[in-house]
Amino acid sequence: MPLPGLARGLFAGVLMTVSLAATAADESIARVDAYLGSVKTLSADFVQVVRNREGQITSRATGTLSISRPNRFRWDYRDPYLQTIVADGTKLWLYDADLAQVTVRPLQSGLGSTPAMLLSGSGSVAEGFKGGPVERDAQWTWCRLTPKDRGSDFEKVSLGFNAKGEMAAMELTDKLGQSTSLDFSNVRRNVSLDPALFRFEPPKGADVIGDAKP
Repeated sequence: MPLPGLARGLFAGVLMTVSLAATAADESIARVDAYLGSVKTLSADFVQVVRNREGQITSRATGTLSISRPNRFRWDYRDPYLQTIVADGTKLWLYDADLAQVTVRPLQSGLGSTPAMLLSGSGSVAEGFKGGPVERDAQWTWCRLTPKDRGSDFEKVSLGFNAKGEMAAMELTDKLGQSTSLDFSNVRRNVSLDPALFRFEPPKGADVIGDAKP
């Protein structure tokens, strides 16, 4: 039985809405995939701001980021605390200078569907994330992503790109409603990076938690 005119119009509207949503999701995945596919190495300075679910700032930190795809990265927090996170291709190292403590774990179990995996992983973005809308504000174009792994600590991940198509920011929202924003500056793609950046040896006297054997 043919649908009445009104029903046909509503049905068509629903289909169009679904189609537009799917197109936006595909676009966000495609944009991030295209950018990361162009990255062999990347270095940048960053400012990190953490806000609670009420939007109040709870911490602010600065540091540097280095990436060598696939599966190698280094985050150095410089102020107000010293902390280093290194992925060497097989292991993930976290060094807290204040505690004189090193935590080490297998790389894949330590990353999962995390922002670090998103930036440094070897697979496509769609393997670990679902696409969301592409949104534009006065400064940047945002690609919204959602981790597929329900065990991930993060509910939403967004990458912001400037008018030149360079990564300018990242926003993360965890399951408790806490948000972390990262603003990047001095971004350099595909420059020569010292391989030693992606090797880590526990400092003498530091407590080591986990298997640090090669």
